[in-house]
Amino acid sequence: MNIKKMNLIRIFFLTLFCSSAQGHHVLGRPSYSLNEDSTTPPSMQVEVQVGEYYITYMVFPAFPSPNQPGRVNLYASRIDNGEPFQGQVIFKVRDNNWLNKREEVLGIQAVDDNVFRQGFEFQEAGNYIIRAEFESDSESYQIDFPLRIGDASVFGPIGVTVSLIALLLITVNLLQRKKLINAKISPKYRYKDKSL
Repeated sequence: MNIKKMNLIRIFFLTLFCSSAQGHHVLGRPSYSLNEDSTTPPSMQVEVQVGEYYITYMVFPAFPSPNQPGRVNLYASRIDNGEPFQGQVIFKVRDNNWLNKREEVLGIQAVDDNVFRQGFEFQEAGNYIIRAEFESDSESYQIDFPLRIGDASVFGPIGVTVSLIALLLITVNLLQRKKLINAKISPKYRYKDKSL
């Protein structure tokens, strides 16, 4: 056999074993399970240690808006052996203000592939607190985390407080200036014409 035929046979076998790359998986997930927020980063990812558990929670999409569905993913695993929590988690929500302490239950979720997933959809923009509660070994666990829906308002509680203090300082300054001007032009300081 001559060298040209050997090279052709090699090329033929190489092309048989080298198949074209198929874009079926992205980041280890099948492409048919992707949706619009699968590739977006979470708006928040927090890792905390609570009692005997190591908790990680994430909020999707990156910038939740009113009337837009979102979700919370919560992972809970034991600190001592890394075993994931296998019970149920209750998700609750309330407004993040001092006056409103009323909570609403978003849902009760069972574990799904070591993750607790809770969907949400808020009609109004604002600041909310989401609470995740579960019980393990007769001990209750509660994890609170903030959630911002929509654009941040220009005047929050801090903005209102700063504005009121600035208004108070300006008012005091104007009153003191007026008092000083009135004191300077009082009769005891007025120029008296001696030619009369």
